[in-house]
Amino acid sequence: MSDSRPIGVFDSGVGGLTVLREMRRQLPAERLIYVADLAHFPYGPRPQPQVRALALDIIAMLVTMDTKLVVVACNTATAAALHIARERFDIPIIGVIAPGAQAAAAATRTGRVAVLSTEGTRASGEYVHAIREANPGVLVLSEAAPDLVEIVEDGDADTPRADEALRPVLDRVFAWDADTLVLGCTHYPLLRLALQRVIGSRRLRVVDSADTTAARVSRVIAVNHLGAAARGRGSAAPQLEVMVTADPARFARSASRLFAEPLPEPRLVRPVSPVVQVAAGS
Repeated sequence: MSDSRPIGVFDSGVGGLTVLREMRRQLPAERLIYVADLAHFPYGPRPQPQVRALALDIIAMLVTMDTKLVVVACNTATAAALHIARERFDIPIIGVIAPGAQAAAAATRTGRVAVLSTEGTRASGEYVHAIREANPGVLVLSEAAPDLVEIVEDGDADTPRADEALRPVLDRVFAWDADTLVLGCTHYPLLRLALQRVIGSRRLRVVDSADTTAARVSRVIAVNHLGAAARGRGSAAPQLEVMVTADPARFARSASRLFAEPLPEPRLVRPVSPVVQVAAGS
């Protein structure tokens, strides 16, 4: 039996599109709803209780839309809200920290893993716990690079500005002798070209949480028999709906530079727990 209900995905901005893109590739039959909380972007500098409340409101909104699964496509929100969200809601909720942490623990050969994240994610300690739960023998270096999210959102991911922001962080990673780097923010995979330039010929495995999270979603969908029916050749692509909590034009500009395919026009929403209010004229 197939389940045609959509999967909800959310982030504070466009970073979660890296997860959405991988889900489109790995789960081509699934309907998807993407929410960008631009009204509160960025999450990284905000206190954890505030991020937790924002995330829970968005999850509640997605649950009222009859989603069958929700992906918290933001490391800061995952660290702040995942555990309580799983207690509060009756649908599967997947974060981005555990999949990346497990992949990093498996990838390292020297037992030294660096995590590049926002300040909020670093302060939570969730990556350290998740990596050492996967392999207690692994040492973890946590590095924060708060400017990188703004750089990506500004469309400067492949510019000297990005290189300059990455260089001092990666110098510390190499000085510490890490052999594996976890991109602990869903915006960071969009910095791949800048990362390649700054890393150069030095050896460093880079773990992308977007790919590992999409793979986790695929496994959960399969185990719980939640998959949508496969579509025949030539049939229309599954529906993708995009929502933002502020500034649809800004989101559309950023997304058009970063996403590999045209996205539908974003719809403005205002999640207010427990009632969802949709802006007039949207």
